[in-house]
Amino acid sequence: MSARPSRQAPAEYRIEDLAQLSGATVRTIRAYQDRGLLPRPERRGRANVYGEPHLARLRQIADLLERGYTLASIKELLEAWDAGRGLGGVLGLVAEVGGPWTDEEPGRISRAELDARFGGLRDDAAVTEAVALGVLERIAGRDDEFLVPSPQELAVAAELHAAGVPLPAISGHLWELRGQVEHIASRFLEFTTEHVFARYLGHRPPKDADAAEAAALVRRLRPLAQQSVDAELSRAMRLFATRHLQQHLGAAPLSAQEGARAEGLGEEGPHPAGPKDERPHSAGPGEKRPHSGEPKDGRPHSGGPAEETVALPASTATAVRNLVGEDNMAAFVAAATQREVQARTLDALAAAPRNPQKLTNHPK
Repeated sequence: MSARPSRQAPAEYRIEDLAQLSGATVRTIRAYQDRGLLPRPERRGRANVYGEPHLARLRQIADLLERGYTLASIKELLEAWDAGRGLGGVLGLVAEVGGPWTDEEPGRISRAELDARFGGLRDDAAVTEAVALGVLERIAGRDDEFLVPSPQELAVAAELHAAGVPLPAISGHLWELRGQVEHIASRFLEFTTEHVFARYLGHRPPKDADAAEAAALVRRLRPLAQQSVDAELSRAMRLFATRHLQQHLGAAPLSAQEGARAEGLGEEGPHPAGPKDERPHSAGPGEKRPHSGEPKDGRPHSGGPAEETVALPASTATAVRNLVGEDNMAAFVAAATQREVQARTLDALAAAPRNPQKLTNHPK
């Protein structure tokens, strides 16, 4: 005759034991009971006895608090769970949204390694700023080691510093960038909530099936935010980096006369349409031209190409101002003009006869 398997008695805890196991304080546990977030303990004589359900509920509350939920919203979720409406889909949605939004794995770095990557100097102020930014996270009990949530971000900072950018400038730039990126993230969430998730979030808390379907959509849409930002950043960098380089290399905006000569390939290129016109350019209506070799401000010319002022229609000026702002109007118009001139130059080259002698400058 085989012996009966002994049943293990359910775990029982005093409130002090429950606090130690859950990480909550005794005062917090009692506050949760008063607010209806935690069931009342079982009374045994003069003692209150808690069980595994109480410990599981405390851990559940702590997890939701870490994800940013308020006690009021947590109470709604737990009441739905207790009423048998199910919480699996909701918790799945919480886990999906609160999970990592990148495939990058966090790392660790010692203080000695950190100092070595940034020139070998010990800069406590820079470390404090990096911790405030979240680029580094302190590890309890380890003053000589840090958690690195994004090794890529730290690597970018190290490369910028190696290129000569001071650490305060790097942190200032990151603070500014963070505010702009958080605005983009907020707008993306508003956009997707309005057009995708609103139909799933009409109930508080959402129905279990709706929450599960919304979680699946989060998984599908998760990479879209980063992909769209990457594409737009690449486009903007290509546009502004080219313009920035032209400005710093001293490329002058093309004048109206040079624009008119674009079909003749300008003064330096070939002239399929015939010799270049050497006659002086006469200013048209609304256009002012300084004397040759004289800048428009009347000061002695430094030797660079002369500038001209060309009036734009009011509607065009307003459209450009609304698009790029007052400070960027001149650079935008100059870049647009240069792009048009280059396009016409390429068209003229393509239309020119395929005769090598005609694709050279005329001798003077």
